[in-house]
Amino acid sequence: MSWLDQLAEHVEELRRAGRLQQNGRSAEALPILDAVLAVAADPTTRAYALVQRFGALINLGRIAELATAMTLAENAVREIPDAYLRGQMHAFAALGAHLERNLDRGVTHLVQASRALAAVRENDSETAWGWHDLAMAYSYLGFHGHALTAIEQARQVGAAVGLASEIFAAPGIRLRNAVSLDHQGDTDGCLRVLRDIDAELTRYVAIGADQMRPGSRAAYGYSLARRAALGEETEADAASWLTGGGDSVRTRDLQHLGHVCLAMAAGRPAQALSMLDSVPVSAEILGAAEPARLRSICHAAAGDHAAAHAADRHAFRLAAQRIDRLRDGYLDGVAARLDAQETQRDPSRYGDETLTDPLTGLPNRRQLERYVAQMLARGERAAIGVCDLIGFTEVNARHGRHCGDLVLQRIAGVLNRVMRRGDFVARFAGDEFVVVLPGAGTAQAAEVSRRITAATNAENWQILVPGTPISLAAGWSEVGTNGRTLSAALAAAAASRLPTRPLSEMT
Repeated sequence: MSWLDQLAEHVEELRRAGRLQQNGRSAEALPILDAVLAVAADPTTRAYALVQRFGALINLGRIAELATAMTLAENAVREIPDAYLRGQMHAFAALGAHLERNLDRGVTHLVQASRALAAVRENDSETAWGWHDLAMAYSYLGFHGHALTAIEQARQVGAAVGLASEIFAAPGIRLRNAVSLDHQGDTDGCLRVLRDIDAELTRYVAIGADQMRPGSRAAYGYSLARRAALGEETEADAASWLTGGGDSVRTRDLQHLGHVCLAMAAGRPAQALSMLDSVPVSAEILGAAEPARLRSICHAAAGDHAAAHAADRHAFRLAAQRIDRLRDGYLDGVAARLDAQETQRDPSRYGDETLTDPLTGLPNRRQLERYVAQMLARGERAAIGVCDLIGFTEVNARHGRHCGDLVLQRIAGVLNRVMRRGDFVARFAGDEFVVVLPGAGTAQAAEVSRRITAATNAENWQILVPGTPISLAAGWSEVGTNGRTLSAALAAAAASRLPTRPLSEMT
């Protein structure tokens, strides 16, 4: 019996939606999932459908809808004690964080997904797909070794329940590894991986493997085309593998870049450059450096070595930026671990205080006061923002406190997402949040206010609380200047609150 068979309702509809997603037809799966959610009452059924809907939106590249979809899925899964559902949700959340370019949050979800899937006791086809999606997430975030380990786990679980190995071929994982090597200057290493992908495809074709996923076509096609652009001939016809493959953003971008590579291989660098300029591609599919690297190869083929060198240096800088973000995340992780160790060594200092708001996970008023006191003791200053929710009372009245809690959690996520590194966000009381921008002045506070406005307006409140618009009123002040205390700064900021919009001055 598969995991789906334990659901109380709508099993066949969900199974059909799952098959469509696996075959790269997420646009067709989405209305089926929406129809199930419109009538399903069973909590586990709803949780599964919400997780799969989240995955469909990721496949379709509908980034503006991801935050809402993730919150709904996360809250539904939290109520279900099921390791597979948690693992699948966190794997999708890691992919969503990648699309939103939030590497720190993505890494956290990767760890949570891996731990949850490892805790699944009875493996079945759904668990195999969970490992597959985790492998994809590892790969997109650049953890290629972990991705290969996870996809091997998917193959093993799949084989145990009778799934063919080619279903979990996942050539995209090794493709992203190959182009990553090329971006860092190891073109020989890139070609070695591309040759392995070509050999695997040849082997599958020779044995007549007929269960290859449509989404794999584009990855195989691009691997062949990329190898041809680097000057090596391939046995298989890259152009034929660049057809079909489903409706995902990934397939569309691979097909376009694949034809760019084929134009280069055919000795038409000017056409290839024109194609690169004509259609923008997502930086999340093969990395932000890939278009720049292809541009370098085009210029070199055309004999413009100065332009080729400049494009190559640009590609290298883009690849290095990602490595720098990983290093920053590593340092932040070490700092957090040291803080935790300090707390454990000195329980008398922290043991009688609760410093975190249990609903949103943000620091609470007590932690805010301690943070600002320590900052003032060091002689530092900061901008202080007080944010109130507009429409929150009506949310509780019309939709109940559970929806009100979801709105508070969403706003907490929005504020966390738009803050600069080193900023501080706390839930102060009720629907009131406080943000602290260390060392910031008027210009920085205005920019953060603009980001808060844009992020709040981008949320799809209609799905979460239909008919009840949500916005923020924000006021700003300063602390640490002219002897102003936290309480005085909060009072001044609260008195200046206006609906969120760019602010020209602080009180």
